[in-house]
Amino acid sequence: MSVNIMIVDDSVTIRMMIKKALYISLGDELGQVYEANDGISALAQIADNNMDLLMIDLNMPRMNGVQLISRLKTNPKYSEIPIVVISTEGSEQRIKELEEMGISGYIRKPFRPEQIREILSNILEVCYESQSADDDGCDF
Repeated sequence: MSVNIMIVDDSVTIRMMIKKALYISLGDELGQVYEANDGISALAQIADNNMDLLMIDLNMPRMNGVQLISRLKTNPKYSEIPIVVISTEGSEQRIKELEEMGISGYIRKPFRPEQIREILSNILEVCYESQSADDDGCDF
């Protein structure tokens, strides 16, 4: 199984750190890693590529993470893609709002690579549990 992931964050450094944590966490299971610096760039790449998971920051220029998540969750073509928010913004109220929008997980910056591995493990575990015997694949 190869997992294609998009990292959406306006910080090149943060994208590099997340990418490194993904390689450590998933190893050979990691497929293509796409990067975008805002929601508009992310939407264009999502339309052109098959994404299994999105890792999205909230505070970005042009189209922020909340706007991006809202657009994705209201589009039937993309609404089932798991979304993990990685942000410095982490009030209980904000996290509750994001969960109500349908995110699959939240990681507060600064983060440790183990946090990414744990979130990915939880999402993969749900995927494997829901996979039927005649199903030959799983949408991460």
